[in-house]
Amino acid sequence: MRIGDAAAAAGTTPRALRFYEQRGLLPPAPRTMTGQREYGPHDVALVRIIRELLSLGLTVEDVRSCAERLHLLEGEALPPYGSTGCTQGTGVVQRRLTALDEEISRLTALRERLAARVGTTT
Repeated sequence: MRIGDAAAAAGTTPRALRFYEQRGLLPPAPRTMTGQREYGPHDVALVRIIRELLSLGLTVEDVRSCAERLHLLEGEALPPYGSTGCTQGTGVVQRRLTALDEEISRLTALRERLAARVGTTT
């Protein structure tokens, strides 16, 4: 299928597919004789996985660090922590969880300072 059809099937845009390819999240798509990218069901599944990982707070760099293992995550749900895939060996998930915890702490402290400054407790 062409890039527009693949993007629609994955719930994204052609521009996103090109971005994922340029950033190393998605392998380069084979080209037709006229130079158009061609995608299959496996590629659409990979794009869905990439989108899910990004929506869960992983960065493009996080996903790229385990791009060669994304196919192991295909299925209805992401595997449990510690199983095969991006979580095993690379520490990507643990690093992202730590970063999110630090950001939550920073924002909570900022909120408390603002609330104290304006004299509100809610």
